[in-house]
Amino acid sequence: MLVSRTLVNRCAKMQHACKRNIAAQALKYKGYAVHKPHEKFELWEYEPGPLAPNDIEIKVTHNGLCHTDLHMRDDDWGLTAYPLIPGHEVVGTVTAVGDDVAGIARGSRVGVGWIRDSCRRCKNCLRGNENLCVKGYTGLIVGPNNFGGFQQVMRAPADFAYVLPDSLSSAAAAPLLCAGVTVYAPLRKHLKAPGMQVAVLGVGGLGHLAVQFAAKMGAAVTAVDIDPTKEQEAKKLGAEHFVEFNAAYEQCKGRFDVIINCVAVRINFQGVLGMLAPDGVAVQCGIPGGGAIIDLNLQDVVFGQKSMAGSIVGGRADMAEMLQFCADKGVEPMVQTMKLSQLNEALELLKAGKPRYRIVMETDI
Repeated sequence: MLVSRTLVNRCAKMQHACKRNIAAQALKYKGYAVHKPHEKFELWEYEPGPLAPNDIEIKVTHNGLCHTDLHMRDDDWGLTAYPLIPGHEVVGTVTAVGDDVAGIARGSRVGVGWIRDSCRRCKNCLRGNENLCVKGYTGLIVGPNNFGGFQQVMRAPADFAYVLPDSLSSAAAAPLLCAGVTVYAPLRKHLKAPGMQVAVLGVGGLGHLAVQFAAKMGAAVTAVDIDPTKEQEAKKLGAEHFVEFNAAYEQCKGRFDVIINCVAVRINFQGVLGMLAPDGVAVQCGIPGGGAIIDLNLQDVVFGQKSMAGSIVGGRADMAEMLQFCADKGVEPMVQTMKLSQLNEALELLKAGKPRYRIVMETDI
């Protein structure tokens, strides 16, 4: 009796899937997790289950450390599901691909950022702006069993993983996957002509990248920070001027076309509005915890035709463009590396504002 080739192939696929599921049942991943707010991270194991058809498996080599990891650890935004394994500036090598994955192969060096998934069908997703998904995107570490990069191996949808340009080192690429795209996207949107006056508030993990991006885009950049020792570094990164924060509200009245606020604490937003030139826009990139409120004088907004805007990471189009921009223009974060086993120590340094300017964790599990 003849057996059709289609039936043979189908049986072979079923056998392969069965073997893979049996192997997955015995597989365990190990990472650094917390089980309630304000805990210290400890090693924890879990069973990942079968690899989904559209997912990839990544052997993690590097993670950028972000204030969001602190906020998620402590559930400052009411989004955290425990147990939590954070890490959303992830770089590593693809070790396995799901059956339906195209465009990413085993051995590829990839980066994964804040967005895990979106509806892929709304008008914003179809334009490459998944960060503005009408139905709401899924954060990489938001929701039960959505684990990030603070582990040996992680899984993520292939559509939100990015093959990295060869000229970007893994340590340099990691912070770009959240901090980089968060400040790149609004600058790309609001800088409409060379020579526009841009202020970057807070020369830290976000701000030192914003200074570089704005300068490389042809803007005249003023860096604003509470720490005067950052002046020389800011100017080396591309700033033309440096102003201490407390003096900026008076010294810089009506000066800026675009303000990128990278500060993650409450500040004088009315003072920030006063620093804008007519028709200027202030973009809030840093996110303070605790439900921060912006209070503004409406008359100043209307008569000055000024705008306050927000920016939350970027979509796939922004991410791909930003990574190539960095490779082409030589934009790199200033990083200090620590071992992932030093995660709790690194988070304390971050909380104290001590990194210059981004900590990158090297996986050593």
